[in-house]
Amino acid sequence: MQAIRVHEFGPPEVLRLEEMPDPQPGPGQVLVRVHAAGVNPVETYIRSGGYARRPQLPYTPGADAGGIVEAVGEGVTRVAVGDRVYTSGSLTGTYAQLALCDQSQVHPLPERASFAQGAAIGIPYGTAYRALFQRGQALPGEVVLVHGASGGVGVAAVQLARAAGMRVFGTAGSERGRQLVVEQGAHAAFPHNVTDDPQELKDLTDGHGVDLILEMLANVNLAKDLGALARNGRVAVIGSRGTIEIDPRMTMAEERSILGVMLGNATSEEFRHMHAALVAGLENGTLRPIIDKEIPLAEAARAHHEIMEGEHYGKIVLIPPQS
Repeated sequence: MQAIRVHEFGPPEVLRLEEMPDPQPGPGQVLVRVHAAGVNPVETYIRSGGYARRPQLPYTPGADAGGIVEAVGEGVTRVAVGDRVYTSGSLTGTYAQLALCDQSQVHPLPERASFAQGAAIGIPYGTAYRALFQRGQALPGEVVLVHGASGGVGVAAVQLARAAGMRVFGTAGSERGRQLVVEQGAHAAFPHNVTDDPQELKDLTDGHGVDLILEMLANVNLAKDLGALARNGRVAVIGSRGTIEIDPRMTMAEERSILGVMLGNATSEEFRHMHAALVAGLENGTLRPIIDKEIPLAEAARAHHEIMEGEHYGKIVLIPPQS
C-alpha cells in the first residue's frame, strides 16, 4: 500500500509518500480501506515536533478516515467486511490506503454521509461534542458562542449546539465564513473580535450574556471572553498558540469558569456516548460535515501548509489512490 511516512520532525515537507506492506488485522482489530483521511491541526503540531506527545519515528500520521472494512481479526463483532465506516483513531495512521484500527475506533458511516464527510467526524465532531456537553455541560436554551465557527471543529459545534436547542452565535474572519456559519445553523455570525466589546453580545441576549464560549485561540481571546460571559458562564478552551494574562477577578463575582478540553482525555464510556450521538446525527441529517478541499494523498505537505495558513470553510481531507 501507499502511505505517508514521517522519518524526522520538521516542516510539512517531511511528509513523504512511500510504499509499505499491507497491515494485517490481529484479534479485535479492523483493517479499513481508506477513501478519505481527515487532516487536523494537531497532526501539524505532532509532525513539527512541538507537541507534548511524540510518536516513535518513523510513523504515519492521521486518526480520522472514511472508508470500507477490508478485513477483520478474530473476535471482531462491531463491524463486518464491506461495511461503510469512519474511524476515530488508528493503530497505524490514516494517511494511507489502508489503516489498521482497534474495533473500538471504528463506527458505522450512514449511507447519507460521503467518505469525505466520514473523515471529518472523529477529531472535529468529537472535540466539539466533548467541549459542549462533556466539559461545558451545555443545556437547551443556553446561549453559546463558537469562536472560529467556519472551521472543522467550529462547524461541528454550531450544528451540535443548534440541534440541541441552544441559541448559537459564531465568529469567522471573512464575510464568506460568516455566511457559512449562519448556513450551518447559527442565529448570528460576527468577526473574531466580537468579544472586544461585550456589550454587543449582552444587548443581543437582553443583558444576560453568553453561557458558554468555545475558544479556539485562547491566547488572543480568553481575557475578553470572560467579560462576555453570563453569571456561571464557562469558557471551554479547545485551542491556544501561546500565553495570555488574565484578571482572575473576572471569574470571581459572577462565578465564571475556564475549562480545558482535550479529546484524548475522554474515557471509554464517554467515547461510547459521544459516537452514539454522532452516528445518530449523521443518520438523521442534523450533522452535515462541510468539506472545503479534497487533496491527493501524495500532496499531504500542501494540506498541512493550507490547514495552518488562512481561514478554512469546513474540512480538508486527503484522498488516497483507490487502485
